[in-house]
This record gives sequence, structure tokens and C-alpha cells, in this order.
Amino acid sequence: MSAIIEIKDLTKRFGSRTAVDNINLTIESGEIFGLVGPNGAGKTTTMRMLVTLLKPDHGGILVGGNSVQDDPREVRRLIGFMPDSFGVYGDMTVKEYLDFFGACYHIPPAQRASLINDLLELVDISHRRDDMVDTLSRGLKQRLGLARVLIHDPGILVLDEPASGLDPRARIEIRELLVEVAHLGKTIIFSSHILADVAELCMRVGIMEGGKLAAIGTLDQLNEKVVPHRLIRIAVLKQIEPEQAQAALAALPGVAAVRLQEGLGNGGWITFETEFIGNDEALHGLLTALLEQKIPVVQFTEDTQNLEEVFMRATRGIVS
Repeated sequence: MSAIIEIKDLTKRFGSRTAVDNINLTIESGEIFGLVGPNGAGKTTTMRMLVTLLKPDHGGILVGGNSVQDDPREVRRLIGFMPDSFGVYGDMTVKEYLDFFGACYHIPPAQRASLINDLLELVDISHRRDDMVDTLSRGLKQRLGLARVLIHDPGILVLDEPASGLDPRARIEIRELLVEVAHLGKTIIFSSHILADVAELCMRVGIMEGGKLAAIGTLDQLNEKVVPHRLIRIAVLKQIEPEQAQAALAALPGVAAVRLQEGLGNGGWITFETEFIGNDEALHGLLTALLEQKIPVVQFTEDTQNLEEVFMRATRGIVS
């Protein structure tokens, strides 16, 4: 893959408030990249600068080698943008709505009809083509909005909170639709505060807080960087005293902390939550050492950190 978006030292201020604070970021062609953070973190401001709707106060952005400041028209040709709240013309039918935007992009009338049919089929609302836009549910309007941003066949989609306000079923459907669009070879950047959607879809994630990029990487990389301790759950038979088992665990190499877990395991087990520092080989060594000491281990599992835990730790101490 090669870089299709390069953001360098990007800064935007509104009066005395710094909304985006010296962000540096590269996004690869064909990547699904998620930007997460609470409301007010700077996600929308970053996206609006990326799609040429706001001018940076400092730094710059290259999209396909084109500067958003110097060549905004070419950047707009490469990008399809769906804001978190986009206006729809309720007095048009679905077909008329897409035809209108096709005309705005100077797509010849002879091509627009087949293009609209293809897009409606892609987003699965062909059966609503003659319905008025304002009769659609929010989920269907989001699908229509996605068809609209695809109408000029951009290589990059920038979607601000595409699942915001949707019910669980509609969120899953939008998520599946984004995967289908990605298979067409599109680069997708989307923001969200719904961490489960980001974890499910994205190749890499950027965590924003207070205008800063607090952390960036794959979920595994973020786990290693932000949550360095591996969480190992170890259950032993009650043939051994809890204090003895806890002391034996705490003395082993790589063990940073051991906590007795009340109410976990069955009546014949004692369960410990262990913070461990080390790779898979070291983890195997931990289990081997326990067995060599004749600790009666009946369960030895690693709890995978989720994006919520990574997010909370990455943003801890960052002042907005």
C-alpha cells in the first residue's frame, strides 16, 4: 500500500480554543481508518479540513498528492464526504435526489440512469426509488447519503459519524455496507464514538482527545503500547491455600500484580487475575513454572483488552 492522505502538523483554532493541535497522520490507499474520541475531541474539525471545508491555521494535508489549500477542486474530486448531519431534499424522490447530485457532478444524463440503479442496488434501497426522501427512516437516509457520496466514484470516502442515531440493526447494516464498499477498493475514513463499530471494521484506529492524537495503530498495537500488561486469568484447585498460591504467582518472572477474584470459578476453584509482562514464549514459561511448583492449575486464559479499555487509558490525563 502507498500513502493516499498525508497530514502534517495540522492545527486549527477557534478564538482562544485549539480544536486540532498539531496532528500528524498518514493513511494508506485501501485502508479503513477509524477516528474515535468523545464529542469535542476534534474529529469533525479534522475531517472538515481534510475535505476542504475549513482552512488549517498551520500545517497541511495532501490528498493523492494534492494540497487541500492549493488545489481544493482536485481534492474534492477525489473525496466523497458524508457529514454527521447532512441535508436531504424531502420533496424529491430517492431517484430524483441522486439524479440531482449526478447532474451537479456533470455526469451525462445517459449515464446517470444506470449509475443510479447500480448505487441503489449497492445500498439496498432499490425498492424505495420512487418514495419521497422525507418518508425514509434515519437508517435508510444514511444509506441514501452513502449512495450520494459514491455518485462521482471517489477513491476516498470521509464519513463523519455514519452510524450516529441508528438503532442496533441499522448500525449492523451500515457496518456491513461499509465492508462491501471497501471491497470496491475505496479508502474509508470514518469517525465514531461507537467503539464496537470501529473495532469491528478498522485496520487502524486513531484516538483523539482535546484536539490531540493520543494514540494510533492497529488494535493489537494499541494494546501493546497503551495497555502493556497482559491480563491472565488463572484458576487453581482449593487444594492449596489462596495466600500460598498468590505468593507463588507474585514471585514468578514477568508477574506485575496478582489479585484474588471473589466469586469467580466453581466451588472448588480459586481464581486470580494476573498482570503479566512478556511475549507468548514468556507466557508459556509462566504456565510451565506453575506446573513445576505443583500448583494445581485448572484454568489459564488471557483476557483480550477491548477498544474501550485502550481508549480510556490512551486519553487519561489529556486535557481538552
